[in-house]
Amino acid sequence: MNLPADAAPTASAAPGATVLTARAVLFDMDGTLVDSTAVVEQVWGEFATRYGLDIAEILRTSHGVQAGDTVRRFAPSGADVVALTAELGAMERVRTEGIVALPGAADVLGSLPADAVALVTSADRVLADIRMEAAGLAMPDTAVTGDLVTRGKPHPEGYLRAAALLGVEPEDALVFEDAPAGIAAGLAAGIRTVAVGPNTGELPDGVLHIADYSTVTVTTYVDNAGVTAISFRF
Repeated sequence: MNLPADAAPTASAAPGATVLTARAVLFDMDGTLVDSTAVVEQVWGEFATRYGLDIAEILRTSHGVQAGDTVRRFAPSGADVVALTAELGAMERVRTEGIVALPGAADVLGSLPADAVALVTSADRVLADIRMEAAGLAMPDTAVTGDLVTRGKPHPEGYLRAAALLGVEPEDALVFEDAPAGIAAGLAAGIRTVAVGPNTGELPDGVLHIADYSTVTVTTYVDNAGVTAISFRF
């Protein structure tokens, strides 16, 4: 069921504010709900040092992308990509120091109906559970992790699967993402996408950008069709 016309982005009564309304909300994890920058930079820094690679270039292109895709891109010719990816994953799973939730993320997650929210992350389920717990955030009942998709971001598979699991059409959902690959995935899925944080890159026209969730207000209500809707005021 599509959203009514008045659910499209509109200017609110507050000057400069924007309202977006959806039936379901899909969140990326790292950089979007969870700040895991310290761990990510540490692990990839060790990988770069081992092979004499440019860490700045790795970090620039790895945000939001499955680890295996990054290893495949940067590892030396002949390297065992599967083994290296598994090694890096094992390193990430035991390093949680410095992982925190983005400001306001816990309040926003806690205000959403459980059957209308999903996590869509390039991390596998084990790492996703570890990082969400380390950040003090509840894992949504619906989660599409990297091990459940055949094509990672920027491909839209994960977001399309999450929308289907929640029983909504893409145009009735809203994505929150922090990285160019994830933003591209959300838009490719036909889902309105909100960019979060400082690592979004140059944004396509019409994509709203927020620093974090500290000023976001969430309202849940039943619309004229008797369907629960979620309104975000930015």
